[in-house]
Amino acid sequence: MPAKSFNRSDRVSAELRREIALLVHGAVREHALPSVSVSDVEVTKDLDVATVFVTALLGEQGPEAVAALNELAKEFRRELSRTMKLRRVPELRFRYDDSVDRGERIETLLRGGS
Repeated sequence: MPAKSFNRSDRVSAELRREIALLVHGAVREHALPSVSVSDVEVTKDLDVATVFVTALLGEQGPEAVAALNELAKEFRRELSRTMKLRRVPELRFRYDDSVDRGERIETLLRGGS
């Protein structure tokens, strides 16, 4: 029997990423939040906490968007409990993913900019 390529937390992370991306997209439009997208979701092994990484179209708006999303986290969790087949939906914690910003900064430096 072949070994499983994904454990349960990986499968839950992937499903959460899809579902949360839809919720975040709706919240951006409904609450006039800065434009953000979900880049990754990491779930703890015990499935108690999900850290949701988001990137902002304009990097300086990232902290503002993350603060607003953390305020909406309980509402998102309630909605996920209705749409997902999980016994218990993890607590959601939003964090800003600055990897894109760092990549652009490095690229600028490599091109000889400041």
